[in-house]
Amino acid sequence: MLPQVIIIGRPNVGKSTLFNRLVGKKLALVDDQPGVTRDRRFGDAHLLGLDFTVVDTAGWEDEDPASLPGRMRVQTEASLVGADVALFMVDARAGITPLDEEIARWLRGSAVPVVLVANKAEGRAGEAGLLEAFSLGLGEPVALSAEHGEGIADLFGALLPHLEDKQPFDGEEDGEDDLSGPLKLAIVGRPNAGKSTLINRLLGEDRLLTGPEAGITRDSIAVDWTWTDPASGEARPVRLIDTAGMRKKARVTEKLEKLAVADARHAVDFAEVVVLLLDATQGLEHQDLKIAAMALEEGRALIIAINKWDVAENPSSLFNGIRAALDDGLAQVRGVPLLAVSARTGKGLDDMIRAAFDIREAWSRRVPTAALNRWFDDALAANPPPAPGGKRIKLRYITQAKTRPPGFVLFGTRLDMLPESYRRYLVNGIRRELGFDAVPIRLTLRSPKNPFKRD
Repeated sequence: MLPQVIIIGRPNVGKSTLFNRLVGKKLALVDDQPGVTRDRRFGDAHLLGLDFTVVDTAGWEDEDPASLPGRMRVQTEASLVGADVALFMVDARAGITPLDEEIARWLRGSAVPVVLVANKAEGRAGEAGLLEAFSLGLGEPVALSAEHGEGIADLFGALLPHLEDKQPFDGEEDGEDDLSGPLKLAIVGRPNAGKSTLINRLLGEDRLLTGPEAGITRDSIAVDWTWTDPASGEARPVRLIDTAGMRKKARVTEKLEKLAVADARHAVDFAEVVVLLLDATQGLEHQDLKIAAMALEEGRALIIAINKWDVAENPSSLFNGIRAALDDGLAQVRGVPLLAVSARTGKGLDDMIRAAFDIREAWSRRVPTAALNRWFDDALAANPPPAPGGKRIKLRYITQAKTRPPGFVLFGTRLDMLPESYRRYLVNGIRRELGFDAVPIRLTLRSPKNPFKRD
């Protein structure tokens, strides 16, 4: 069951407009004429990582309970039973009315937490009403414009303390994080690294054309396959994607090869996990780092596999050298999994597939909002943000907006002054403390709009 948030207020203050904004659809009728909504309307809302049921109610009117407006008010009163939070909405442009004061008195006597919302607060016309709303005795009003979407970040901040511990969490949302489907695994690398040979070895058949000549594969070939984990015996579906070798642009002279490289980049777009295959006889080259960076920029989970390990010279030194070069060359994501494999003998291939499933799980992880903000509070306490030029940067809260790759939104003030080093501190903390390992993470900074700012 989702927590329930009920919107209460007198007629025509914008309750249905906010309802539509929160559910992301125009479910409730909206008109300048008061009293359009007569019955309670329920919708599923998703607000910057908070999930809840929002309830639109009829405008509260001071009428005889036997009349239609009176019966609508009784419906509104009944809707408060079982609610987790009440959003009490007033019209900042119209100011506080006697009916607003009556509703406020009723809400102060309720056990349900109340968030006061001053709608239509954009521009100068709402300033006086916003200040007047403090007189209702319900704390600081959240200034917003339901019609234009301004102040929604502040509404999130006001709802968060009441809803964060009531969030459902099963690791999935609308199937977005479903891990039961086939693992979409793209094998990329420079020409002749052994990509097609590796896939043939996994399949146990000569499914793809191979040979000593570089550049045999030109099309991205997708092959559905079932991998059986030798440790557990579990059978798991995989979609293997073989790609054309990606060589330096200066060497890509043939039109056909240009098309093949473009097709390989396209295959990365549709993959979940990308395995960059290196040639142990050639080591790590700059082009390999460019391919790895491209996969990470596309938001894909990345694994590096050193192929032809069975013929590698000084393998320990080679491995450590590649590890150090990767950590230096891919500074945005340190600790990318590095494995030694042999497509010819099959060494390490099961470990590679198992690592791909593990990193896909991290790539798909969603952290509950409450746990995320507990980590955030600890991170700020351990290392507060700097105050450049004596101006304090205030970081207010963080939410996970998406997965695959994990994306987070950080709210605060003066975020344009936040140093890149502090941003990296937060991203590294998310990766280290919340189980995201070496997957690419997106962190977006967002400051609430100032409703008093004059255009």
